[in-house]
Amino acid sequence: MTVLDVRHTTIYRYSCPVVLGDHRLMLRPRDSHDLRLIKTDLTFSPPASVRWLHDVFGNSVAVASFVEPSAELRIESSLVLETYAAERPPFQITPDASRYPFVYSADDRIDLGRMLERQYRDPDDRLGVWARGFVRGNPTDTSALLADLNIGVAARISYQSRETEGTQTPIETLDRGWGSCRDLAVLFIEAARSLGFGARVVTGYLSAAATAGSPGAIGAGTTHAWADIYVPGSGWIAYDPTNGTIGGMDLIRVAVTRDISQAVPISGSFVGPFGSYLGMTVDVAVTPQSAGPRERRSA
Repeated sequence: MTVLDVRHTTIYRYSCPVVLGDHRLMLRPRDSHDLRLIKTDLTFSPPASVRWLHDVFGNSVAVASFVEPSAELRIESSLVLETYAAERPPFQITPDASRYPFVYSADDRIDLGRMLERQYRDPDDRLGVWARGFVRGNPTDTSALLADLNIGVAARISYQSRETEGTQTPIETLDRGWGSCRDLAVLFIEAARSLGFGARVVTGYLSAAATAGSPGAIGAGTTHAWADIYVPGSGWIAYDPTNGTIGGMDLIRVAVTRDISQAVPISGSFVGPFGSYLGMTVDVAVTPQSAGPRERRSA
């Protein structure tokens, strides 16, 4: 068990006071067998009234409403949580799914629904051809195939932090050869779906820190995105193509969605003069509770 403090601060700045519309926040993790939320605090400047809801995927969503115009909006989420993820044992895949290709049960196919379907246009099936290049034989080992695909994305695409909004399409990421964690996650998910796997987007935080002789995981201490693949017998398995890792040992899951556009940590609107928006800063710190002062890293 590890107790972690997570502090996530977002600041929007404007050239003059603007009228703030409702803001939608996906910052609160869900309790599970591998994560227990001990304490949560959400603060706003200017003050806001907050209502909570669950979206179609069961994620906790806060909707903040503002009264005062302001030239700055500051949103700070503070979490204390326990993680119970252990070193990954071999996944217990059901015998009929241990070799690829396999067929999901009728119930699984219904419940996975659009998480089995590709979401981006690819008329020449370039991504599908690339993904099938990881299939070593017919049949082939399911776990090995997914591991090879995960490492293949990490090897093909260079990580670059990107503060601009939005996500590259999988083909754009393949062509450019670089992307942020969300670009790599979307590429991996779309490639897995092209092979017939059920896949979903996961967003949250990466708690792994640098250790002696190691530079630390890419994206540690920042907002992070990765993928879950549904494998019968093992359930949802976490794949982080940014780091080429499997399993959720260092991942703090906040939201799961079908598409990356549904998992924006903070979204909202404002009304003000043209050009009044000056930009935003995001600062995230993930530290063990017993550690000293937090080390801050920009997202």
